[in-house]
Amino acid sequence: MSTFLPKELEEGLQEARKYRARKASRLRVEADGKSFPVLKRWENGFSVDAEVVPPLRGNVELFEGSQFLSTCLIIASAEEGGQMRYEYKRSTPARDAAPLDFQKDADAPVALLGRATD
Repeated sequence: MSTFLPKELEEGLQEARKYRARKASRLRVEADGKSFPVLKRWENGFSVDAEVVPPLRGNVELFEGSQFLSTCLIIASAEEGGQMRYEYKRSTPARDAAPLDFQKDADAPVALLGRATD
């Protein structure tokens, strides 16, 4: 038995899959001050809707909701099924503190107590 779907129905199913992926994902990529939804993300890349997102290149920032995840240098990998795939050349995870410019002593105090005021 062969399965045949009319072209319009197949395109409608493809659009429904992309819509569901956009709504389910809280991931987004920011480039040039604009934000675009990320459909899928994996260890060394991500994909976006090729029809909605203009071609991306260079440094972008990844967010999950409002949480900043990483700064990435990306290159376009391939377009398949209406999705544009991008691979990381470099991905720098976000930090919640600035890096230290010096080595901390193991016995350094954690905090300093101030003098009590009257």
